[in-house]
Amino acid sequence: MNIEVTAKGETHTFSCGVGENILYAGLGSGLALPYECGTGTCGTCKAQLGAGEVVSAWPEAPGYAGLKPGEILMCQALPGGECALEVRGAVTRMPAGACLPLHLGAVVRRRTTLTLDVATFDVELDRPIDFEAGQFMVMTAPAISGGRAYSMVNYDRPAARLLFVVKAKPGGRLSEWFFGDDVEGTRVHLFGPLGHATFDPALDKDLLCIAGGSGIAGMMAILARACQARYFDHHRGDVFFGVRTGRDLFFLDELTAFVAAFPERLHVTLALSEEDVESGLGAAHPRFAFDRGFVHAVASAHMKGKFANVRAYAAGPPPMVSATLRMLLLEGKLKSADIRYDKFS
Repeated sequence: MNIEVTAKGETHTFSCGVGENILYAGLGSGLALPYECGTGTCGTCKAQLGAGEVVSAWPEAPGYAGLKPGEILMCQALPGGECALEVRGAVTRMPAGACLPLHLGAVVRRRTTLTLDVATFDVELDRPIDFEAGQFMVMTAPAISGGRAYSMVNYDRPAARLLFVVKAKPGGRLSEWFFGDDVEGTRVHLFGPLGHATFDPALDKDLLCIAGGSGIAGMMAILARACQARYFDHHRGDVFFGVRTGRDLFFLDELTAFVAAFPERLHVTLALSEEDVESGLGAAHPRFAFDRGFVHAVASAHMKGKFANVRAYAAGPPPMVSATLRMLLLEGKLKSADIRYDKFS
């Protein structure tokens, strides 16, 4: 069935399959429709339905809050036939060579516990794909309504396997499923790659990565891509990773390897928000700096006078990301084009 989307007076048409939502169909066709989370949480993909009928895949999606009569969430809209809708802002075609998102089958192959409430999941894809460092996938699992967004930790081209970080959340049905029994060997569905917080070595700017908790996932792919390209031979990199206590830290071996490869230009600072830094922690990890405080405040203090020619990336819990964005804009004086983040929650 055909879907017509009008934006800024221009109309674009694409095909949508039975049971497929409008957003995914449009993105898969190469049309850069507006979105952030892709899961019904943020409301960014809202549109005005002008003709046709749709049903919602998830009527309770938080993104519906505040929508006006006749507005829909494209990521939840399943059309019953041909539809016409209008979105605010410009809509363009993705550039040639872009990694178009697609539907993928996959199998969970291995779960590795990192902390009491954080684990990685190694997922084997039915077919290899390309993606940009910093992108994410929307995952759905059997008998669980709605999808969840997870950033890729690894960076390979093409990638036959993807590594995700999952944090256990009480009441979170997908995270509870991940941390339950017999998850290994289970088939899941993925859609992607998605996301705008991407890194390309042609950037020619210093990198600033500020992450809280599981938000470090996409940063690891960015760092892997940068190290593969030897980006830090000529550019500075500053990574700030915040958690509550020393027991909540993970990926320390991987971060150590990144710093060891570029000790003069790549710097990692670990921030603990709920306890002082024990002397033994610093002694065990001499390649890192440590500090006490919320990660955005620690980054602000360490980055004074260093914001020139910087591209900043932020990821983590929504309050942490919001505080980081304010710091980057007000204290760092960065332009919005030099701040990248994706809203998952």
